[in-house]
Parts: sequence; structure tokens; C-alpha cells
Amino acid sequence: MARSEPGTQPSEARLRLLTTATRVFYTEGIHSVGVDRIVAEAKVTRATFYRHFPGKEDLVLAYLQSADQAIRDQVETAITGAGISASDAVRAVAAAIAEGIQSPGFRGCAFLNAVAEYPDLAHPVHQAVLAHRSWFLDTINTLMARIDETGAEGAAQHFVMLRDGAMAAGCLFDPAAICATFLRGVDGLVEAHGSRS
Repeated sequence: MARSEPGTQPSEARLRLLTTATRVFYTEGIHSVGVDRIVAEAKVTRATFYRHFPGKEDLVLAYLQSADQAIRDQVETAITGAGISASDAVRAVAAAIAEGIQSPGFRGCAFLNAVAEYPDLAHPVHQAVLAHRSWFLDTINTLMARIDETGAEGAAQHFVMLRDGAMAAGCLFDPAAICATFLRGVDGLVEAHGSRS
């Protein structure tokens, strides 16, 4: 893991390394980018890189932790509207996802992209992806259970599958059309799940 003292701000060099890695890993893939390129683009020395990250894998894990935290913050913002119902919270999470899909430079889900490069279930990168996806599924499951506990797990799994499909298709086809389809699907899912009660 990246070295950082609890309660301290990361150094400027560490932030440049992570910002550079985030940009190139997301746009070009993880395995296709070497440490030398990250060091050069971040304008740090190799010694500085290794002071902050013992190896490339540590930087990859920091990249995924950063992406995970950004998504957690995005979901928290979406679901904490004053007096928002569980149904509206699910729709707000979907709307936030759709907004991301339509953003410039969108290239799919960082986690699905990463796991495609790390298929070994025991690898720490694969495990980080599974942990993120488990948190996301649990979050949606909790919201669906607030709508109706019966069938909440299946509804949450359905939402995640809709999301995964939209994330994959959103960088292949017209993102606006993909997002409209995704949001209609989520709305139908929420309506169907809510009608069970």
C-alpha cells in the first residue's frame, strides 16, 4: 500500500503521481503504462515514486481506492437529499451514473476495466474491485429494502446489471441514448419493485 501517515495530507509529489496514474490508467489501461512514463509525466524522480509507492501495484491500488472514494462520495451526495424517498434515492444514484457516462473522456467503469486486466481472483487488484462492487451492491440493496424488503436483493442485482451494461455501452454508442435507456430501465425497476408492497 502507498505510504502515508494517518491524519497527514499527501505530499504534492504523491498527488501528482496519483493524478497522472489515474489519467493514464483510465484512458490507456493499467498494464500498458509503465512506471517510467508515470514518473516522467508526474515530473518526479524514480526515488520519489518509490518513496510513496513501493511498486506499481501499490499505485494501482491507490488509483482504485481514489476511484472508490469518489464513487462513494457521489452516491452519498445522491442519496442524502432532504426528505428523499428510497425510490428517489435509487433514481438519484442512477442519474449520477448517467451524468458520469455522458461526461467528456468517459471510457467505461474503472473497476470493470481494471478487473479485465487482473483476472486472478487472489490478486489484490481483483480483490479491490470485488470489495468496491460488494459495497455498491450492498448500498443499492439497502435502498431497495427500504422500498420493499421482499425481493430487494434481486432488484439490487438487476440495478447493478443495468448499470454495468450502461457503463459498457456508454463508451461505445451515443451516451445520451444509452443513459435514457438506462434511466428508463431503472425507473421501471423501481416501479416494479415498489408495486410489490
